[in-house]
Amino acid sequence: MTRLWIALHLPLLQLEIFRPNWLTEQATVVLEQNRITCASALARQSGAQIGMRKAGLQMLLPSALFYQRQPALETRTLQQVAMALLNYTPQVAYAGHDCLLMDIGASLRLFGGIRALCRRIKETMRVMGMTITLSCAPTAMGAWLLARNAASTADKLNKHSSKSRRQRPPATRILKLNKLVQSLDSLPVHLLPAATPWLDWLRGIACDHLGTLQKLPRAGLKRRCGKQILDVLDQAYGEQVELFEWIAIPPQFKVRIDMPDRIEHAEMVLAFIRSLLTQLMGWLTAKQLAVSQVDLQLEHERGRQAIAPTLLSILLAEPVWREDHLVRLLKERLAQVKLEAPVIAVSLDASQVQAMHVPNATLFPEPKAYAENHHRLLELLVARLGDNQVLQAAPQADHRPEIANHWTSVIHQQATEKQCQQQQPPLQASRPMWLLEKAIAIEIRQHRPYYQAPLKLLTSAERIEAGWWNGQLVTRDYFVAENPAHVRYWIYRERLGERQNEQTDTNASWFVHGVFG
Repeated sequence: MTRLWIALHLPLLQLEIFRPNWLTEQATVVLEQNRITCASALARQSGAQIGMRKAGLQMLLPSALFYQRQPALETRTLQQVAMALLNYTPQVAYAGHDCLLMDIGASLRLFGGIRALCRRIKETMRVMGMTITLSCAPTAMGAWLLARNAASTADKLNKHSSKSRRQRPPATRILKLNKLVQSLDSLPVHLLPAATPWLDWLRGIACDHLGTLQKLPRAGLKRRCGKQILDVLDQAYGEQVELFEWIAIPPQFKVRIDMPDRIEHAEMVLAFIRSLLTQLMGWLTAKQLAVSQVDLQLEHERGRQAIAPTLLSILLAEPVWREDHLVRLLKERLAQVKLEAPVIAVSLDASQVQAMHVPNATLFPEPKAYAENHHRLLELLVARLGDNQVLQAAPQADHRPEIANHWTSVIHQQATEKQCQQQQPPLQASRPMWLLEKAIAIEIRQHRPYYQAPLKLLTSAERIEAGWWNGQLVTRDYFVAENPAHVRYWIYRERLGERQNEQTDTNASWFVHGVFG
């Protein structure tokens, strides 16, 4: 298996931890010790430069947004990005505070080649609101250098827009080692972190590119600059084995993000929830699990005027490990939520997970696929209409029709199916599937039941006498009756006891209890 690496450089990580790139464009900068360390495209076009003081930019752009740099939040966001990349490979490693490495040699065939895989990674980063520079190469350090060079070149071209139309962007997708060697030779030497203390000396001997650095005597370079610079060069050119520590996967998934602004409409939170779902799918893929319940918490005000968070739970009939179905369900649920206060943070918890059962690829469709589509349709209806608006039959082992004909929400479908298998009595053809919510009293005309028309009895009486153990005594004779239009009803004659006979002049009362379909 040929090893191939992808490097993701996040040049605007300091800024996008506060405002994802899909938010409305606004001049935004990040400060550290009152100097600019990162700026948005609009701020750079207005004159913002790295190292500029805050007061200087305020004179140029009074409406700019200023944030203080938060390295801890940058580290946490980089961990979240790495979690999302687990969708594509379990081998993800950190390469500095703003770069990630992925060993995707074993994933190319699964995702349809390097181009398709790069497109999917870019789409994942777009959902998370991150600007990236992506490169691939046969060595991890080579891919890292290509990504850093592409980001540096893009920044220079943005400053000189007239040159950007004439100059071609540098290569970032190299699959052959000999092509990588040629590309590395032309890269500037300042891209090597190990060469930073010696840049003045290297420029003094006209060593401006990695190719020239490779030609210097190794013994003398080692004595002057140390062994680290040689190790990095050998790793980039594929002459030394590269070892990495893969990211650790947490045993449970619970992630929280803060909103950049106070959000007053639940539908607007969906973009941030999608970022959390992308991380959840990466965690599930790495752990080989599927989720059957997702708990979402929309946080509001804290402190003295604290407001209880809005809780949303999605209970799935079939465990899933793909994002699209969960996004549809949450979109439907959020459309029905009326927020009591603006949302300031969102947290997502995978409360119920189980082992992933991936279906085998077959020539012909399997019956289980239709069952999964049916379950997903029911889940979508529940999310749109409400938990108690979509019901399913849950027969009970009881002869009384009111008890046996039980209905429950499909949100508890799995438990109900087990209950039905254990308690469901044998089906009886003389009973309809649907009963009236309340039996309708009918009259007797010429010694025959009459309900909109004379009814003809088709069966003999089915006597039901039960319920003395819990006080709900039923004493009835059931019949199947038919009217002249051939509509069949399930009717019964109530057999009254001695106490009831004292209060009525008749010894029987007739009711319509169900209709046959």
